[in-house]
Amino acid sequence: MTAAPAPFRFDLSRLGPWRELPFFSEDLPAIAAGLAAEARPVLPAPSQVFAALEASPPDAVRVLILGQDPYPTRGHAHGYAFSVAPGAAFLPPSLRNVFREIEDDLGCRRSNPDLSDWARQGVLLLNTALTVPEGVIDGHRRLGWQRLTAQVLARLSGRPRAAILWGRRAQGVAAKHLTGDHLRIETAHPSPLAARKGFFGSRPFSQTNDWLAARGLPPVDWCGT
Repeated sequence: MTAAPAPFRFDLSRLGPWRELPFFSEDLPAIAAGLAAEARPVLPAPSQVFAALEASPPDAVRVLILGQDPYPTRGHAHGYAFSVAPGAAFLPPSLRNVFREIEDDLGCRRSNPDLSDWARQGVLLLNTALTVPEGVIDGHRRLGWQRLTAQVLARLSGRPRAAILWGRRAQGVAAKHLTGDHLRIETAHPSPLAARKGFFGSRPFSQTNDWLAARGLPPVDWCGT
């Protein structure tokens, strides 16, 4: 007799107001069942899947950066879009390009690949899929995570935010679900295949800080320590 797959369990106790989204009662059980049946290792660890939401409660979000899915390399993904877990052996090319644009835009050289300090300043680093099979880009695109993305963006539509949307997928999702008067910075994705088609030179970090300053809000420290 084949043993039943081990359940894929999430701790939702740290989600705060996000826990009220219908997704967590209506959709997450089916996703958890799908992850339990996944034969391949799943990234990131269950305790890190909702890290971005845990770090950025709805009312604290000033800036949204919308990514695609977690890095599929073991040791990289830790629940924040574009961010890499501390201690990673190398940087993904897209993050290297983000750092290059930070330096060109702001004149500072960021070295820390863990972007959770942005999250603590009200930057929601959200992927449109929150898990990925190890080694398989976009492997969980159809698992059902898009319903969470839609609900999160709807929740953020109530007042103006700055939305940094790199690539067509992020732009399409935001066009559908993020309504209202927001700053929308839409450029090519920072991946090596697209960065020279409009990402480099777009100055998203200074644009965002200028928009925040015009509203009497403190800037984001993009450079870190």
